[in-house]
Amino acid sequence: MDLRYREAILFTSNYGGVSYDIWLYQPLTGHIFKLTQNLGEEFSIPYWSPDTRYFSFIGKNNIVYVMSLARREMAQIDQIEPYTLLSWSPDSQYLSYVKNGRIVIYNIVSHASSTIIQEGAADVQWFPSGTALLFATPDEAGNVQLYAINRDGTNKRQLTQNTQGPLHNVRLSPDGQFALYTSPGVSISLITTVNLATGESYSIEGGPQAKNYFPEWSPDSSLIAYSATDLVENRYISLIQTDSRVGGQQKTLASSTCFATPVSWSPDGNRIAYLSGCTTQEQADQIWIVDARNPVHPMKAIEAGRITALKWSPRTHDVHPYALYLNPDYKVSFYYPASWQKVTEERFEGSDGFFQISAISSEEGIHEVCRSEAFHILKPYGSNPRIVPAIVQSQEACLIFPSEDQPVEMRNQAALIVRYPYPIVIQGNLYPYFILWADQNHLIPLGRTLSFIH
Repeated sequence: MDLRYREAILFTSNYGGVSYDIWLYQPLTGHIFKLTQNLGEEFSIPYWSPDTRYFSFIGKNNIVYVMSLARREMAQIDQIEPYTLLSWSPDSQYLSYVKNGRIVIYNIVSHASSTIIQEGAADVQWFPSGTALLFATPDEAGNVQLYAINRDGTNKRQLTQNTQGPLHNVRLSPDGQFALYTSPGVSISLITTVNLATGESYSIEGGPQAKNYFPEWSPDSSLIAYSATDLVENRYISLIQTDSRVGGQQKTLASSTCFATPVSWSPDGNRIAYLSGCTTQEQADQIWIVDARNPVHPMKAIEAGRITALKWSPRTHDVHPYALYLNPDYKVSFYYPASWQKVTEERFEGSDGFFQISAISSEEGIHEVCRSEAFHILKPYGSNPRIVPAIVQSQEACLIFPSEDQPVEMRNQAALIVRYPYPIVIQGNLYPYFILWADQNHLIPLGRTLSFIH
Protein backbone atom coordinates (compact mmCIF):
# COMPACT_ATOMS: atom_id res chain seq x y z
CA MET A 1 0.00 0.00 0.00
CA ASP A 2 1.30 3.42 -0.95
CA LEU A 3 0.83 5.66 2.10
CA ARG A 4 0.98 9.45 2.08
CA TYR A 5 0.04 12.40 4.20
CA ARG A 6 -2.41 14.71 2.53
CA GLU A 7 -1.40 17.75 4.58
CA ALA A 8 0.18 18.16 8.02
CA ILE A 9 2.61 20.34 9.97
CA LEU A 10 5.38 18.92 12.13
CA PHE A 11 6.48 21.21 14.94
CA THR A 12 8.85 21.16 17.91
CA SER A 13 7.30 22.08 21.26
CA ASN A 14 7.40 21.46 25.00
CA TYR A 15 3.60 21.52 25.02
CA GLY A 16 2.11 19.80 28.06
CA GLY A 17 5.43 19.14 29.77
CA VAL A 18 9.04 20.11 30.31
CA SER A 19 10.82 18.26 27.51
CA TYR A 20 10.70 19.14 23.83
CA ASP A 21 9.17 16.71 21.36
CA ILE A 22 8.00 16.54 17.76
CA TRP A 23 4.26 17.05 17.35
CA LEU A 24 1.93 16.82 14.35
CA TYR A 25 -0.92 19.18 13.49
CA GLN A 26 -3.49 18.54 10.76
CA PRO A 27 -5.00 21.81 9.47
CA LEU A 28 -7.92 19.98 7.84
CA THR A 29 -9.13 18.45 11.11
CA GLY A 30 -7.47 20.57 13.79
CA HIS A 31 -6.06 17.43 15.43
CA ILE A 32 -2.75 17.66 17.31
CA PHE A 33 -0.77 14.82 18.81
CA LYS A 34 2.71 13.98 20.03
CA LEU A 35 4.93 11.78 17.86
CA THR A 36 7.98 11.37 20.10
CA GLN A 37 8.46 10.80 23.81
CA ASN A 38 11.19 12.87 25.51
CA LEU A 39 13.48 12.69 22.48
CA GLY A 40 13.51 16.29 21.24
CA GLU A 41 15.52 19.36 22.17
CA GLU A 42 14.88 23.07 21.80
CA PHE A 43 17.09 23.02 18.68
CA SER A 44 15.31 20.05 17.06
CA ILE A 45 14.05 20.75 13.53
CA PRO A 46 11.87 18.10 11.84
CA TYR A 47 12.52 17.21 8.20
CA TRP A 48 9.89 15.38 6.14
CA SER A 49 10.90 12.71 3.66
CA PRO A 50 9.61 13.61 0.15
CA ASP A 51 7.05 10.78 0.28
CA THR A 52 5.94 11.92 3.79
CA ARG A 53 6.33 8.40 5.19
CA TYR A 54 9.20 9.43 7.47
CA PHE A 55 10.66 12.40 9.24
CA SER A 56 14.09 13.00 10.74
CA PHE A 57 15.46 15.34 13.40
CA ILE A 58 18.43 15.85 15.70
CA GLY A 59 17.32 15.25 19.27
CA LYS A 60 18.53 14.22 22.71
CA ASN A 61 22.31 13.79 22.98
CA ASN A 62 22.62 15.18 19.42
CA ILE A 63 21.35 11.89 17.99
CA VAL A 64 19.84 11.80 14.49
CA TYR A 65 16.47 10.06 14.65
CA VAL A 66 14.32 8.77 11.79
CA MET A 67 10.69 7.89 12.49
CA SER A 68 8.35 5.82 10.34
CA LEU A 69 4.94 7.46 10.67
CA ALA A 70 3.02 4.38 9.56
CA ARG A 71 4.71 1.98 12.00
CA ARG A 72 5.54 4.53 14.75
CA GLU A 73 9.05 3.08 14.78
CA MET A 74 12.09 5.19 15.66
CA ALA A 75 15.64 4.52 14.46
CA GLN A 76 18.84 6.11 15.78
CA ILE A 77 21.10 6.96 12.84
CA ASP A 78 24.13 8.90 14.06
CA GLN A 79 25.35 11.58 16.46
CA ILE A 80 26.12 14.99 14.93
CA GLU A 81 26.24 18.71 15.70
CA PRO A 82 22.94 20.48 16.47
CA TYR A 83 21.47 22.57 13.65
CA THR A 84 23.19 20.43 11.00
CA LEU A 85 20.99 20.39 7.90
CA LEU A 86 19.40 17.00 7.15
CA SER A 87 18.50 16.30 3.52
CA TRP A 88 16.38 13.46 2.10
CA SER A 89 17.03 11.95 -1.32
CA PRO A 90 14.16 12.31 -3.82
CA ASP A 91 13.26 8.62 -3.44
CA SER A 92 13.12 8.96 0.38
CA GLN A 93 15.65 6.13 0.77
CA TYR A 94 18.71 8.13 1.82
CA LEU A 95 19.42 10.77 4.45
CA SER A 96 22.43 13.02 3.99
CA TYR A 97 24.28 15.40 6.32
CA VAL A 98 27.76 16.61 7.16
CA LYS A 99 29.86 15.17 9.99
CA ASN A 100 33.57 15.70 10.76
CA GLY A 101 34.52 16.95 7.30
CA ARG A 102 32.58 14.21 5.54
CA ILE A 103 29.33 14.12 3.59
CA VAL A 104 27.39 11.14 4.90
CA ILE A 105 24.85 9.28 2.73
CA TYR A 106 22.81 6.93 4.92
CA ASN A 107 20.40 4.31 3.55
CA ILE A 108 17.45 4.15 5.96
CA VAL A 109 16.33 0.78 4.55
CA SER A 110 19.60 -1.19 4.59
CA HIS A 111 21.19 0.99 7.34
CA ALA A 112 24.40 1.10 5.28
CA SER A 113 26.22 4.39 4.76
CA SER A 114 28.88 5.87 2.54
CA THR A 115 30.92 9.06 2.94
CA ILE A 116 32.55 11.68 0.75
CA ILE A 117 35.54 13.42 2.32
CA GLN A 118 35.04 17.17 2.02
CA GLU A 119 36.63 19.34 4.70
CA GLY A 120 34.60 22.39 5.66
CA ALA A 121 31.44 21.22 3.89
CA ALA A 122 28.07 22.46 5.11
CA ASP A 123 24.40 22.43 4.10
CA VAL A 124 24.57 19.34 1.90
CA GLN A 125 21.39 18.76 -0.12
CA TRP A 126 20.17 16.41 -2.83
CA PHE A 127 19.48 17.64 -6.32
CA PRO A 128 16.04 16.49 -7.58
CA SER A 129 17.75 14.09 -10.02
CA GLY A 130 18.98 12.02 -7.07
CA THR A 131 22.36 11.65 -8.77
CA ALA A 132 24.21 14.62 -7.26
CA LEU A 133 24.52 16.75 -4.12
CA LEU A 134 24.87 20.47 -3.49
CA PHE A 135 27.03 21.76 -0.65
CA ALA A 136 28.94 24.83 0.54
CA THR A 137 32.63 24.89 1.41
CA PRO A 138 35.52 27.41 1.33
CA ASP A 139 37.63 27.64 -1.82
CA GLU A 140 41.42 27.97 -1.78
CA ALA A 141 41.13 31.70 -1.03
CA GLY A 142 38.86 31.04 1.94
CA ASN A 143 35.66 32.29 0.28
CA VAL A 144 32.67 29.99 0.71
CA GLN A 145 31.37 28.68 -2.61
CA LEU A 146 28.60 26.38 -3.71
CA TYR A 147 29.62 23.09 -5.30
CA ALA A 148 27.93 20.10 -6.87
CA ILE A 149 29.29 16.58 -6.64
CA ASN A 150 28.05 13.20 -7.85
CA ARG A 151 26.68 10.92 -5.15
CA ASP A 152 29.69 8.61 -5.63
CA GLY A 153 32.09 11.47 -4.90
CA THR A 154 33.15 12.11 -8.49
CA ASN A 155 32.83 15.17 -10.74
CA LYS A 156 33.05 17.95 -8.16
CA ARG A 157 32.33 21.32 -9.78
CA GLN A 158 32.22 24.89 -8.48
CA LEU A 159 28.95 26.74 -9.14
CA THR A 160 29.59 30.23 -7.71
CA GLN A 161 32.28 32.91 -7.69
CA ASN A 162 31.55 34.46 -4.30
CA THR A 163 33.94 37.08 -2.90
CA GLN A 164 31.66 38.56 -0.24
CA GLY A 165 32.48 36.40 2.79
CA PRO A 166 30.64 33.51 4.45
CA LEU A 167 27.38 32.00 3.20
CA HIS A 168 24.75 30.69 5.60
CA ASN A 169 21.45 28.81 5.38
CA VAL A 170 22.07 27.52 1.87
CA ARG A 171 18.84 26.10 0.43
CA LEU A 172 18.40 24.46 -2.96
CA SER A 173 15.19 25.25 -4.84
CA PRO A 174 12.84 22.27 -5.33
CA ASP A 175 13.47 22.32 -9.09
CA GLY A 176 17.24 22.29 -8.54
CA GLN A 177 17.87 25.36 -10.72
CA PHE A 178 18.48 28.00 -8.03
CA ALA A 179 19.96 28.19 -4.55
CA LEU A 180 19.60 30.85 -1.88
CA TYR A 181 21.76 31.81 1.09
CA THR A 182 22.08 34.51 3.74
CA SER A 183 25.15 36.65 4.43
CA PRO A 184 27.27 37.96 6.02
CA GLY A 185 26.13 37.02 9.55
CA VAL A 186 23.42 37.32 12.18
CA SER A 187 23.23 41.04 13.01
CA ILE A 188 23.09 41.82 9.30
CA SER A 189 21.49 39.04 7.25
CA LEU A 190 20.82 39.58 3.55
CA ILE A 191 19.28 37.01 1.20
CA THR A 192 20.89 36.25 -2.15
CA THR A 193 19.72 33.81 -4.81
CA VAL A 194 21.91 32.34 -7.52
CA ASN A 195 21.13 30.68 -10.84
CA LEU A 196 23.20 27.51 -10.61
CA ALA A 197 23.45 27.12 -14.39
CA THR A 198 24.86 30.60 -15.04
CA GLY A 199 26.26 31.61 -11.64
CA GLU A 200 24.33 34.89 -11.84
CA SER A 201 23.21 36.13 -8.41
CA TYR A 202 20.32 38.33 -7.30
CA SER A 203 19.95 40.36 -4.11
CA ILE A 204 16.57 40.15 -2.37
CA GLU A 205 15.46 43.52 -0.96
CA GLY A 206 14.43 42.15 2.43
CA GLY A 207 13.16 44.04 5.47
CA PRO A 208 13.93 47.57 6.74
CA GLN A 209 16.49 46.44 9.34
CA ALA A 210 18.51 44.16 7.00
CA LYS A 211 17.76 41.28 9.36
CA ASN A 212 16.26 38.59 7.13
CA TYR A 213 16.06 35.06 8.48
CA PHE A 214 14.76 31.55 7.73
CA PRO A 215 14.31 31.90 3.93
CA GLU A 216 12.31 29.05 2.37
CA TRP A 217 11.49 28.21 -1.26
CA SER A 218 7.90 27.84 -2.40
CA PRO A 219 7.04 24.34 -3.70
CA ASP A 220 7.13 25.55 -7.32
CA SER A 221 10.52 27.31 -6.82
CA SER A 222 9.18 30.68 -7.98
CA LEU A 223 9.03 32.51 -4.63
CA ILE A 224 10.92 32.85 -1.36
CA ALA A 225 9.29 33.42 2.02
CA TYR A 226 11.30 34.75 4.94
CA SER A 227 11.12 36.54 8.28
CA ALA A 228 12.22 40.21 8.23
CA THR A 229 12.87 41.85 11.59
CA ASP A 230 11.53 45.35 12.17
CA LEU A 231 11.41 47.76 15.11
CA VAL A 232 7.95 49.16 15.89
CA GLU A 233 7.26 51.34 18.93
CA ASN A 234 10.56 50.30 20.49
CA ARG A 235 9.73 46.60 20.17
CA TYR A 236 11.04 44.06 17.67
CA ILE A 237 8.58 42.22 15.44
CA SER A 238 9.07 40.22 12.29
CA LEU A 239 7.36 40.72 8.95
CA ILE A 240 6.36 37.65 6.95
CA GLN A 241 7.47 38.56 3.46
CA THR A 242 7.79 36.96 0.04
CA ASP A 243 9.71 37.87 -3.10
CA SER A 244 10.39 36.31 -6.47
CA ARG A 245 13.56 34.30 -6.89
CA VAL A 246 15.19 37.18 -8.76
CA GLY A 247 13.76 39.90 -6.49
CA GLY A 248 11.68 42.94 -7.35
CA GLN A 249 8.30 41.54 -6.24
CA GLN A 250 8.42 41.94 -2.47
CA LYS A 251 5.15 41.53 -0.53
CA THR A 252 4.43 41.72 3.19
CA LEU A 253 1.76 39.19 4.17
CA ALA A 254 1.63 39.31 7.96
CA SER A 255 3.58 40.16 11.09
CA SER A 256 4.73 38.12 14.07
CA THR A 257 5.37 39.33 17.61
CA CYS A 258 8.72 37.50 17.55
CA PHE A 259 12.13 38.93 16.66
CA ALA A 260 12.36 36.25 13.96
CA THR A 261 10.39 33.16 13.03
CA PRO A 262 10.85 30.13 10.80
CA VAL A 263 8.36 30.01 7.92
CA SER A 264 6.99 27.04 5.97
CA TRP A 265 4.94 26.78 2.77
CA SER A 266 1.84 24.60 2.44
CA PRO A 267 2.13 21.76 -0.11
CA ASP A 268 0.03 23.70 -2.64
CA GLY A 269 2.13 26.86 -2.19
CA ASN A 270 -0.89 28.97 -1.25
CA ARG A 271 -0.30 29.40 2.49
CA ILE A 272 2.59 30.09 4.83
CA ALA A 273 2.86 28.96 8.45
CA TYR A 274 4.93 30.93 10.96
CA LEU A 275 5.44 31.36 14.71
CA SER A 276 4.16 34.17 16.90
CA GLY A 277 3.00 34.82 20.47
CA CYS A 278 6.44 35.88 21.70
CA THR A 279 6.58 37.66 25.04
CA THR A 280 9.46 39.75 26.34
CA GLN A 281 11.38 36.48 26.74
CA GLU A 282 11.08 35.95 22.96
CA GLN A 283 9.45 32.54 23.28
CA ALA A 284 6.88 31.73 20.60
CA ASP A 285 3.85 29.72 21.68
CA GLN A 286 1.64 29.99 18.60
CA ILE A 287 1.52 28.82 14.99
CA TRP A 288 -0.25 31.14 12.56
CA ILE A 289 -1.19 30.56 8.92
CA VAL A 290 -1.57 33.27 6.29
CA ASP A 291 -3.00 32.84 2.79
CA ALA A 292 -0.46 34.28 0.35
CA ARG A 293 -3.23 34.95 -2.18
CA ASN A 294 -5.43 36.86 0.27
CA PRO A 295 -3.34 37.83 3.31
CA VAL A 296 -6.00 40.00 4.97
CA HIS A 297 -6.85 37.66 7.83
CA PRO A 298 -4.03 35.44 9.17
CA MET A 299 -5.37 32.59 11.29
CA LYS A 300 -4.02 31.38 14.63
CA ALA A 301 -3.85 27.58 14.26
CA ILE A 302 -2.11 26.37 17.45
CA GLU A 303 -1.24 27.63 20.90
CA ALA A 304 1.01 25.04 22.51
CA GLY A 305 3.67 25.79 25.12
CA ARG A 306 6.91 26.97 23.58
CA ILE A 307 7.33 26.24 19.86
CA THR A 308 10.74 26.46 18.21
CA ALA A 309 10.39 24.94 14.71
CA LEU A 310 7.77 23.93 12.15
CA LYS A 311 7.67 22.18 8.77
CA TRP A 312 4.67 21.74 6.48
CA SER A 313 4.50 18.42 4.63
CA PRO A 314 5.93 18.58 1.10
CA ARG A 315 3.98 18.36 -2.09
CA THR A 316 3.58 14.77 -3.28
CA HIS A 317 2.60 13.57 -6.73
CA ASP A 318 0.52 10.47 -6.13
CA VAL A 319 -2.37 9.63 -8.40
CA HIS A 320 -4.26 7.87 -5.61
CA PRO A 321 -2.75 9.08 -2.35
CA TYR A 322 -3.59 7.81 1.09
CA ALA A 323 -4.25 10.20 3.94
CA LEU A 324 -3.70 9.81 7.66
CA TYR A 325 -6.75 9.58 9.91
CA LEU A 326 -6.17 10.72 13.50
CA ASN A 327 -8.65 10.63 16.33
CA PRO A 328 -7.30 11.87 19.68
CA ASP A 329 -10.52 10.88 21.50
CA TYR A 330 -10.27 7.24 20.43
CA LYS A 331 -6.45 7.43 20.46
CA VAL A 332 -5.94 5.78 17.08
CA SER A 333 -4.44 6.59 13.71
CA PHE A 334 -4.43 4.75 10.38
CA TYR A 335 -4.31 5.48 6.66
CA TYR A 336 -7.33 5.58 4.34
CA PRO A 337 -7.92 6.44 0.64
CA ALA A 338 -7.60 10.22 0.40
CA SER A 339 -10.55 10.43 -2.01
CA TRP A 340 -12.94 9.42 0.79
CA GLN A 341 -14.90 12.25 2.37
CA LYS A 342 -15.70 12.91 6.02
CA VAL A 343 -19.30 12.18 7.00
CA THR A 344 -18.73 12.58 10.74
CA GLU A 345 -15.61 12.69 12.92
CA GLU A 346 -15.82 8.89 13.13
CA ARG A 347 -16.96 7.99 9.59
CA PHE A 348 -15.49 8.50 6.10
CA GLU A 349 -17.00 7.28 2.82
CA GLY A 350 -16.02 6.97 -0.82
CA SER A 351 -17.43 5.46 -3.98
CA ASP A 352 -15.44 2.28 -3.36
CA GLY A 353 -15.77 1.87 0.42
CA PHE A 354 -16.04 3.35 3.88
CA PHE A 355 -14.84 3.14 7.47
CA GLN A 356 -16.30 4.00 10.84
CA ILE A 357 -14.77 3.72 14.31
CA SER A 358 -16.03 3.36 17.86
CA ALA A 359 -15.09 1.77 21.18
CA ILE A 360 -16.61 -1.10 23.16
CA SER A 361 -17.21 -1.06 26.89
CA SER A 362 -17.11 -4.62 28.17
CA GLU A 363 -15.47 -6.62 30.94
CA GLU A 364 -15.56 -9.79 28.80
CA GLY A 365 -12.53 -11.30 27.08
CA ILE A 366 -11.73 -10.70 23.42
CA HIS A 367 -13.41 -13.89 22.20
CA GLU A 368 -16.75 -13.09 23.81
CA VAL A 369 -16.62 -9.46 22.68
CA CYS A 370 -16.00 -10.57 19.09
CA ARG A 371 -18.75 -13.14 19.24
CA SER A 372 -21.25 -10.62 20.63
CA GLU A 373 -20.50 -8.24 17.77
CA ALA A 374 -20.53 -10.91 15.06
CA PHE A 375 -23.80 -12.51 16.18
CA HIS A 376 -25.68 -9.35 17.10
CA ILE A 377 -29.44 -9.86 17.21
CA LEU A 378 -29.91 -7.63 14.14
CA LYS A 379 -27.52 -9.85 12.11
CA PRO A 380 -25.46 -7.01 10.55
CA TYR A 381 -22.97 -9.60 9.22
CA GLY A 382 -25.57 -12.12 8.05
CA SER A 383 -26.54 -15.38 9.70
CA ASN A 384 -23.15 -17.08 9.60
CA PRO A 385 -20.28 -14.57 9.95
CA ARG A 386 -16.67 -15.73 10.19
CA ILE A 387 -14.47 -14.72 13.17
CA VAL A 388 -10.70 -14.79 12.67
CA PRO A 389 -8.42 -14.29 15.72
CA ALA A 390 -5.56 -11.86 15.15
CA ILE A 391 -2.81 -9.82 16.79
CA VAL A 392 -2.69 -6.10 15.97
CA GLN A 393 -0.04 -3.79 17.44
CA SER A 394 0.88 -6.62 19.85
CA GLN A 395 -2.70 -6.64 21.15
CA GLU A 396 -5.42 -9.31 21.07
CA ALA A 397 -7.76 -8.75 18.15
CA CYS A 398 -10.24 -10.38 15.81
CA LEU A 399 -11.59 -9.87 12.31
CA ILE A 400 -15.27 -10.39 11.51
CA PHE A 401 -16.24 -11.18 7.92
CA PRO A 402 -19.84 -11.34 6.71
CA SER A 403 -21.65 -14.36 5.29
CA GLU A 404 -23.24 -14.30 1.86
CA ASP A 405 -26.69 -13.48 3.22
CA GLN A 406 -25.57 -10.18 4.77
CA PRO A 407 -28.15 -7.43 4.12
CA VAL A 408 -27.28 -5.38 1.04
CA GLU A 409 -27.67 -2.09 2.90
CA MET A 410 -24.68 -3.03 5.11
CA ARG A 411 -22.42 -2.38 2.08
CA ASN A 412 -20.28 -5.49 2.60
CA GLN A 413 -19.38 -4.35 6.14
CA ALA A 414 -16.70 -6.23 8.07
CA ALA A 415 -15.13 -5.39 11.44
CA LEU A 416 -11.84 -5.33 13.33
CA ILE A 417 -11.88 -5.38 17.13
CA VAL A 418 -8.64 -4.73 19.05
CA ARG A 419 -7.98 -4.58 22.77
CA TYR A 420 -6.49 -1.21 23.71
CA PRO A 421 -3.02 -1.32 25.36
CA TYR A 422 -4.74 0.60 28.17
CA PRO A 423 -8.49 1.25 28.43
CA ILE A 424 -9.46 4.74 27.26
CA VAL A 425 -11.90 7.12 28.88
CA ILE A 426 -14.52 8.94 26.78
CA GLN A 427 -17.01 11.20 28.54
CA GLY A 428 -16.30 9.49 31.84
CA ASN A 429 -16.78 5.93 30.57
CA LEU A 430 -14.07 3.26 30.32
CA TYR A 431 -13.55 1.45 27.00
CA PRO A 432 -11.14 -1.51 26.80
CA TYR A 433 -11.77 -2.30 23.10
CA PHE A 434 -11.47 -0.41 19.80
CA ILE A 435 -13.67 -1.36 16.83
CA LEU A 436 -13.18 -0.46 13.18
CA TRP A 437 -15.97 -1.12 10.69
CA ALA A 438 -15.14 -1.02 6.99
CA ASP A 439 -16.12 -2.62 3.72
CA GLN A 440 -14.58 -6.07 3.43
CA ASN A 441 -12.13 -5.03 0.69
CA HIS A 442 -10.57 -2.27 2.78
CA LEU A 443 -10.69 -3.71 6.29
CA ILE A 444 -7.34 -5.50 6.26
CA PRO A 445 -5.39 -2.68 4.49
CA LEU A 446 -6.80 -0.17 7.00
CA GLY A 447 -6.04 -2.46 9.94
CA ARG A 448 -2.45 -3.01 8.85
CA THR A 449 -1.69 0.67 9.40
CA LEU A 450 -3.55 1.00 12.73
CA SER A 451 -1.55 2.60 15.53
CA PHE A 452 -2.50 3.56 19.07
CA ILE A 453 -1.45 7.11 19.95
CA HIS A 454 -0.84 8.72 23.30
